[in-house]
Amino acid sequence: MKLNFQNTFARLPESFFKKTEPTPVIQPSIIAVNDGLANELGIDPDFLRSDQGLAILAGNSIPEGAEPLAMAYAGHQFGGFSPQLGDGRAILIGEIGGKDIQLKGAGPTPFSRRGDGRSALGPVLREYLVSEAMHALGIPTTRALAAVLSGELVLREQPEKGGIFTRVASSHLRIGTAQYFAARNDTESLKDLVKYAIQRHNLQVSNAFELFQDVIRKQALLVAQWMGFGFIHGVMNTDNMSLSGETIDYGPCAFMDRFNPTQKFSYIDQNGRYAYSNQPGIAQWNLTRLAEALLPLFDEDQEKAVTMAKEELEKFPSLFDKAHLEIFSKKIGLPQNNDPELIRALLDLMASQKTDFTLTFRSLSNSPDSFLLNFEDEEPAQDWLARWNAGGIPDTSLMKVINPVYIPRNHRIEEVIEAANRGNFNPFHELHKALQNPYNEREGFEKLEQPPRPEEIVCNTFCGT
Repeated sequence: MKLNFQNTFARLPESFFKKTEPTPVIQPSIIAVNDGLANELGIDPDFLRSDQGLAILAGNSIPEGAEPLAMAYAGHQFGGFSPQLGDGRAILIGEIGGKDIQLKGAGPTPFSRRGDGRSALGPVLREYLVSEAMHALGIPTTRALAAVLSGELVLREQPEKGGIFTRVASSHLRIGTAQYFAARNDTESLKDLVKYAIQRHNLQVSNAFELFQDVIRKQALLVAQWMGFGFIHGVMNTDNMSLSGETIDYGPCAFMDRFNPTQKFSYIDQNGRYAYSNQPGIAQWNLTRLAEALLPLFDEDQEKAVTMAKEELEKFPSLFDKAHLEIFSKKIGLPQNNDPELIRALLDLMASQKTDFTLTFRSLSNSPDSFLLNFEDEEPAQDWLARWNAGGIPDTSLMKVINPVYIPRNHRIEEVIEAANRGNFNPFHELHKALQNPYNEREGFEKLEQPPRPEEIVCNTFCGT
């Protein structure tokens, strides 16, 4: 089968990328192919499972028409600026159907620095499961086309099985892409970036400032959706924030079990910079960095440009609050009520009694009695139910399509990774099957609904690169 590649990014000036090729592996094998996504892209999934398809997914063969490259970008990482980062273990093969096709873990690139450009198996499985779960939940995200076992070991703290992940995205343009050119005072490349982003994302905007406004709106909605599902990205560096408004780079991400507004999981986030409740503020901080990068294009009068940027950035909290309120109003079945105090009271109650985020909202969709089972002290929960009932007749059908039964819980992902490292991929496929339909209870998947027992709780997650 011939894959119909476009290579629009490769047509940009060479300052945007470094040409590079994947490094072949010895004995790759298919773990998973996303049939639905392959069909959306016009690719025969059986072709991807063939020897020829496997060779492409493993980086052993460059398909006809592909122009592999590593993308350049900079970024603020935990608040500190790095003027050059770039794709250190990811290679863009090209675009199919207007979507980027990227291999992660396919070998070193000119941006790898001291890294080997490879990925351990664990991060490949985590990103596959979580990104596809996010898609099924209705959250904008990059997608998983395939996961491959490389047949080789990668050296981390200890030797681990290697994997290669095929990621699909609307684009891989990041806030850090703009920062890369701003750090070099390369205004012409910034102009090229803006023009390309507008065309690539089919935006009804005409200049850098309108693009900036679009990114603000999309990021406000995206982070509100994260919050509505108890999702913690874990590494909200500016190079991990996309201009398309998709969730990207899943590293140490996690869905929380017990509700805790200050919850963090990433081992390297010792100070909680990227904790659950900090995510909206960090998003606004990152957008400020985007504004700084694009200022020369906002207006020739830089004082006016700064004023324009500030006025837009000041809109972010209200945009976020509006989206957050809409999501949580739907979660409690009162979409027309929009009572922030009622929602805040529930979240405070959940935090004080350490109830499971996902189960609490799902049980509210089922019945008041099942909701009360989440609370050791039922009296304040009953008081809240009285306020809730006074707010109108809840739309339980709506609640059941926004409050999932299944999420990729941390302890289940760890089980999947441990089993896969022993050569057993059945838990991976079972969890993936449940996550494809997260709002529908299914017989035989009861254990996947449950929060971890005390001995199963995962306290830390890792980038695993």
